[in-house]
Parts: sequence; C-alpha cells; structure tokens
Amino acid sequence: MAEAGEKRRSDLSVLLGYAGNRRGLTFLGLGLSAVAMLLGMAPYVCIWLVVRDLVAVAPDWGTASDIYAYGWMAFGFAVASIAVYFAALMCTHLAAFRTASNIRKQGMAHLMNAPLGYFDNNASGLIRNRLDGASAETETLLAHNLADIAGTVTMLVGMIALMLAFDWRMGAACLMAAVISIVAMFSMMGGKNAGLIAEYQAAQDRMSKAGVEYVRGIPVVKVFQQTVNSFKAFKEAIDDYSDKAGYYQDSVCRVPQSINLTFTEGAFAFLVPVALLLAPGVLASGDFAGFVTDFAFYAVFSAIISTALAKIMFASAGIMLAGTALGRIRQITDAPVLEISDVPIEPQSNRVEFRDVTFIYEGATKPALKNVSFTVEPGQTVALVGPSGGGKTTAASLIPRFWDVSAGAVEVGGVDVRRVDPHVLMGQMAFVFQNSRLFKTSILENVRAARPGASREEVEAALAEAQCADIVAKLPEGIDTKIGTEGTYLSGGEQQRITLARAILKDAPIVVLDEATAFADPENEALIQKAFAVLARNRTVIMIAHRLSTVVGVDKIVVLASGEVVETGTHDELVGSGGLYSRMWEDYNKAAKWRIASDGEVA
Repeated sequence: MAEAGEKRRSDLSVLLGYAGNRRGLTFLGLGLSAVAMLLGMAPYVCIWLVVRDLVAVAPDWGTASDIYAYGWMAFGFAVASIAVYFAALMCTHLAAFRTASNIRKQGMAHLMNAPLGYFDNNASGLIRNRLDGASAETETLLAHNLADIAGTVTMLVGMIALMLAFDWRMGAACLMAAVISIVAMFSMMGGKNAGLIAEYQAAQDRMSKAGVEYVRGIPVVKVFQQTVNSFKAFKEAIDDYSDKAGYYQDSVCRVPQSINLTFTEGAFAFLVPVALLLAPGVLASGDFAGFVTDFAFYAVFSAIISTALAKIMFASAGIMLAGTALGRIRQITDAPVLEISDVPIEPQSNRVEFRDVTFIYEGATKPALKNVSFTVEPGQTVALVGPSGGGKTTAASLIPRFWDVSAGAVEVGGVDVRRVDPHVLMGQMAFVFQNSRLFKTSILENVRAARPGASREEVEAALAEAQCADIVAKLPEGIDTKIGTEGTYLSGGEQQRITLARAILKDAPIVVLDEATAFADPENEALIQKAFAVLARNRTVIMIAHRLSTVVGVDKIVVLASGEVVETGTHDELVGSGGLYSRMWEDYNKAAKWRIASDGEVA
C-alpha cells in the first residue's frame, strides 16, 4: 500500500521534485501572486469609498474632498498589484524552466540506459512528443496556472469576505453565479469526463507517431502517385484525433461552457431582483443612501467574478493537461533499463555462444527464439540464414543486449553478457546494420564516430580498407565533404561502405553484420565483399544474409526457421544434406538465373 501511495502522490509534488534548488521559487511566486491579487482587489474598495462619499453629500458633490485621495490610492494599488504579479511570474517561470529542463535531462539520461531494442518499439516521433512536448506542457502549469490558482483562491476568499461584510443577501446573490459556474466547469472536467483529456492526449501521441512515419514514407507515396488517404495509419490517427477533439468540444463542453459564460458574465442579473425585493424595507427604514452605496459596491464587484472563475477554469485545464503530460513523461522514465551486474566480469576471449536461448518479445504470444544453441569460435565467420521471420535478426540483437534473453544465456568469452559491463560489451563489438545511417556531417566525422580519438590518417586508412577510395575521390572536399548538404548524397551501397569503414576503424574483436549487402548494386556488392574480407580478418563475425552467394565461403552456417535451429554446417555439407538450406540454395539459383526472353516469356 505504501508503494501504491508513493506512485499515486500528486502530480504537482512529482513536478516540483524536478525543480531542484529552484523549488522554493515556486512557493515564493505563489505567495507573491496571492499578495498581488489582494492588492488588485483594493481598487474596487477604493471605488466603493468614492461612491459612498458622493452619495453621502449628493447633490453637493464638490464637498467630497477625499475622493481624490481614494483615486490615487486605487492607482497605487493597481500599479503595486502589477509589479508584484510580475515578480511572482518571474519566480514561477524560473522554476518552470528549470523543471522542464530537468525533465528532459533526466528523461534522456534514463533513455541512455534503456536497451537499444526499446527504440525499435517506440518511434522517434513518439519519444520526442512524450519527452519534449510533454515537458513543455508542464511549463504552462508551473509558470502560469499555479500562480493564477494561488491568486484566484486568495481572491475568492477575500471576495466572499467582502461580499458578506456589507449585505449578506446581495453578496449571496452575486455568489450564486459563481456556484453555477463551478458546477458547469465540474461537469466539463470532472467525473466521467476527467479521462477524456488523457484520451485526447493519447490520440495526439498516435497522430504524432503516424505523422513522422508518413513523412518518412513520402518518397514511396509520391512515386506511386498516392495521396495521404493511401497512408492508412496516418489517416486513421488524424480521424481519431479529430473525433475525440470534436466530441469533447461539441458533446461535453458546448452546453456547460455556455451556461458558465452566461451566468458569470451576467452576475449582475442576480443582484437586481434581490435589490428590488429589499428596496421596500430600505425605504421604510430611511437608510436609502447606505442601500445605494452597498448596491453600487456589489454592482462593481460582481465584475470580478467572471475574471476569477475564468482563471480557475484555465488553471484547472492546465492541471489536467499537466497530469496527462506527466503520464506521458512517466512512459519515458519507466522505460526498462539494462540491469548492470554489481560485480561485472570481463570476457576472456571473442568466443560467442548461445546456450538454449529462448526469447519472447513483450506482448507476444509465442517465442521469437526457442532453445537456440550454437557457437562461434574466435576468428570464425558464422552466417545466420533462413526464411523471413525465422529469428535471425533477433538472435544477432541478443549478443550486444539490444534485448535480454527470456531463458538460457548468450555468452561472450565464456561470460553471460548480462554479467558484462555494457560499456565493455559495446567496446567488444562493431555493427553494420541493414539500414545504414550517416550523420549530416563530414565523411571524416561520420567514420570517426566509431572512435572519436582516431587521427585523420587512421580514418583515411579505414576508408581505404573499406574500398571507399572512389567515393572520396568524387567528393568536392574529399573526406571533409559534408553529407546531406548542397546536393552531396550517397547511394545505399556507398553509405554501406562508409559504415564498414566505421566498423574497421573501431577495430572491435566481434563484428555483427545485418544483411549488409541488402541495398547494394552488383558493383557495390563486389566492393563490400572486399571490405568484408578486411573486416573479418582475425575477428569473430556473425552475419545475417538473404543473398546466399555471400555465405558460401563462411566457416559455419546456422539455419533458423520459426525461431529454432534446424540445420548447422558448411555450405557444402548443407547443400548435400537435402534439407531446408539445400532447398533455399536451389530456389536462390533459380531466381538468379531468371530473365525475360525476347518474346516476352519468362525464361
């Protein structure tokens, strides 16, 4: 129960925890805002004093000499209210900016410890919207809404005291508008409607994620002359967001907000019938001047009601938005992190071994890998092949701990990877992914990313070994040419060779290649194969391949199907066994010889 209570502690308390040493500024700002509101009410009292003096001497108004003093007092209180409120907002803004900054920093620090597989399941647009967008939404609450709430609560308490001080009957009439307004606001934001804001934000998250995916897919959409409607996920996300926003506006807010505005803006209408009911008794008592003065006071003061309640409504909306924003931030801060052994062990060799490995993706109903066992000896090149969805990429991703196994163990150098320090484990490996990514910076810095301390000569040597001489030669500034600017772009095969140069420069003893020739044309593929030969020299290599021609000469082939190892051996052994690999090799050769004859028939 104590743990549940900790998790359920107020969103405000959680947010203020991010403010660090500026947390006190928030409370100072709230206090100053309350003072500012009290100062802001004083001019209305001064106006009432002016009316009282004028009524008392009517019609000889010239004898009311104190009204000038009251006027200057009202002006002074108004200026002081503005100055104090400005100081309050300065305090709350400083705390709010520090809070948002710390949320981003702590969120990023947490993500740095998350397994890399987490980023496969969470799109970059979704992560950015959760962390950057949600933290920005908390600024509104901490910088403005809290100050307004503190000031408005102070104003309401003071207003109730003042309204009941002169004539409780007219005061109660004016406060009736406030009661109706609060009920209307609660019907919009409370009860069963409280969860609608969370649903609205969730729809916004989905739209943001789908939007990023759509932008990335624009080339495909344009090539096939499709419209946004062809990108089904994006259209559905937009429609869902539109439906929720429209429902909240039309079905939930329209009537209550109309009632709220009608009564708060027309609070004076409650005062008139009460005054008419009280008038006969006042005329009989002879205190007509005092009655007029009190009526004038309530008529003037009723104008504050709409302002106060509007601030409450916007502040309440801010609290709800901040609550949902904090929920999205928690999705980042609650992301799984790699567990680090208290007593890490360093691998003693480059040997990689899978021991009865079973792995199930989160939310999946069946394992992606089941009882997988194989060994890659130091210096060996082992290829993982098999039908799509067989578990090849999953198996390779378990070696650097993109994910942790569900059962069994993956060992490097005789040590379970879960007992190796993550930095040491990453230092042992180099990766070449199917989708190579280059930074929008120079070739030099792109390659040097693998080893930031490398010299220019070492980068040039790595590029030469990766067969990149022709790429460098055609670039206007050689290895100092920036990629992705001023029309400088590389083909998929060329990008892959630059990525191979990174891996060569890192000089890690274990290399993982994920279908590295997928986007290469025949010329680039030949150069990539030469770069492979350099990269694989004296290293332990695990490669995933669909082009079976690239695995003919490897030391061992592991055939995976439906998450299980079905065959293991060399190319010749597997072709001769007549199993799955043999059939795949036969189909591959048929596909390689496929052509269209001159008569249009397939040959």
